[in-house]
Amino acid sequence: MDLKEIKQILQKYWEGETTEQEERLLTDYFNSNNIAPELQQEQPFFAGLAELTEDKRDEALEEDIMNHILEQEHREKTHYRWLWQTVSGIAAALMIAILAVNLTSNQKPWQDTYSNPDQAYAKASSTLQYVAGYYQKGMKGLEPVKTINQASTPLHSSLNKLEKGFQEIQKVEIINEKLKKQ
Repeated sequence: MDLKEIKQILQKYWEGETTEQEERLLTDYFNSNNIAPELQQEQPFFAGLAELTEDKRDEALEEDIMNHILEQEHREKTHYRWLWQTVSGIAAALMIAILAVNLTSNQKPWQDTYSNPDQAYAKASSTLQYVAGYYQKGMKGLEPVKTINQASTPLHSSLNKLEKGFQEIQKVEIINEKLKKQ
């Protein structure tokens, strides 16, 4: 094979347009002892490529890796199966408990406490008034808080003025720093 043809195939190879047969020709050429001096720099690439394509597999390592992968998959399946069974068991137990409570409560139908609606209204009113009385007592205990809030209003306004003063001082300090840098 002449040098011109090898260069053309090599150009096609770098452009990714070679066939398998042309690639085998290049590999054979660069593995031979009569390589043209101008193509000598390409020889290590094709030697490394040939070395990578040789079938040097470690079957024991491949088997160990595959066993590890299969073992991990089995563990995950077992874990998820156990989790699914646990959740299903809890859900079933809850359903049975709810069903049992529902069946026992249906045996005793609900009955009104009062047969007369006016009596029921009067009892509800008295209960609400009772609760409202305790609510009012609780609110009276909060009156000192209202007094404290009113007394602290002047303090808040003074603090706001003081805060504005500090902000102005910071602005002056920033301007002073800028002037020192200039």
